[in-house]
Amino acid sequence: MKSCKGRIWKLGNDVNTDQIIPGRYLDNYSPSHLASHALEGARKDFAGAVRAGDIVLAGRNFGCGSSREQAVMALVHSGVRSVVAQSYARIFYRNAINLGLYAFSSAEAYESFEDGEVAVIDLEAGTITSEDRTRAVRLGSIPEKAQEILKYGGLVPYIKATLAKSRDG
Repeated sequence: MKSCKGRIWKLGNDVNTDQIIPGRYLDNYSPSHLASHALEGARKDFAGAVRAGDIVLAGRNFGCGSSREQAVMALVHSGVRSVVAQSYARIFYRNAINLGLYAFSSAEAYESFEDGEVAVIDLEAGTITSEDRTRAVRLGSIPEKAQEILKYGGLVPYIKATLAKSRDG
């Protein structure tokens, strides 16, 4: 992924994993089931209206609460490819990288963009820009090793590719 264009879904501070995917839906881990309940605890309108490429913009401590990977799975399978938050709960951030979800930090982006507007995230430039190009904000960098994992779509595909390269060469 070189860029991501989509609608911004703006959330507040301390959005926890139970708001991202409520525990009552964890009886079924199928991607479509999780996606159909994504962010149900924070935005009832999200799962029915989200589109591929949409961007979640959040305040501080996004993904706090439990360590459930299903929170990231619900977002990824709903079509979200990137989250921009002021800060993350550490385990959510790690799960995001492991499951192929770009997780950028930026306090300025939260103040600069509104719910419902369309923006573009440019991975190479490390920016989020309004669709009309009147506003651009620099995003915090993702560590180099995490970027490499993300290029493969997550940790498991990265390891499989690494093992295949070592066998073949």
